[in-house]
Amino acid sequence: MRILGLDEAGRGSVLGPLVVGAFAWEAPAGCDLRDLPSQAPLREAGADDSKALRPARRDQVRAILSTLGEGRVRRVEAGDIDQGNVNDLEEAAFLDLVRDLRPARVYLDAPVHPRGVPALCARLLRGLAGGDLPPPALVVEPKADATWPVVGAASIFAKVARDEAMRALSEQHGRDLGSGYPSDPKSRRWLAELLAASAPLPACVRQRWATLDVLRQQALF
Repeated sequence: MRILGLDEAGRGSVLGPLVVGAFAWEAPAGCDLRDLPSQAPLREAGADDSKALRPARRDQVRAILSTLGEGRVRRVEAGDIDQGNVNDLEEAAFLDLVRDLRPARVYLDAPVHPRGVPALCARLLRGLAGGDLPPPALVVEPKADATWPVVGAASIFAKVARDEAMRALSEQHGRDLGSGYPSDPKSRRWLAELLAASAPLPACVRQRWATLDVLRQQALF
């Protein structure tokens, strides 16, 4: 039975894309997919919450996982996030990956408060209705990337792709832009310099983020 893990990287970033990662794996026949031991081969390969792994280890584990299953990513660019709704865009990426990879069961790291999980599941099932296969069973939990190895695998694919995107942006702009998150001093310093110089903001900046309003206020003093 094919199962699929889904997770994201970069949702709260002010720079660069949101990356949604997926990992599809053929679970052994006859195993109970409701139990963690069914995913033991992925855990043994190193699948875990990507934030718990060093960058070099993430690269190593991603290479091993690529021999066991299929990893994919979808990028949602900053301009799309500015023009739309990050929740809707993320859910659209989830649906796209489920349709492409056609699993019987999906494990998802919940991007919403636990009270919002039933509504999220209902939206996803509506989005999958009418296809040529029955909608998959959904397992949507907070911190699923640390609990379910198939979600940890997805988080690794998402995080590695997101880090690659940030390195490419740093090379493009000729300086280290950091992680792209509002708390990162390198990212904030670059944005503050752009705003102080009244320079146009590059396409990689999420211009609707509150971080920019704070930095604009600071630039006045």
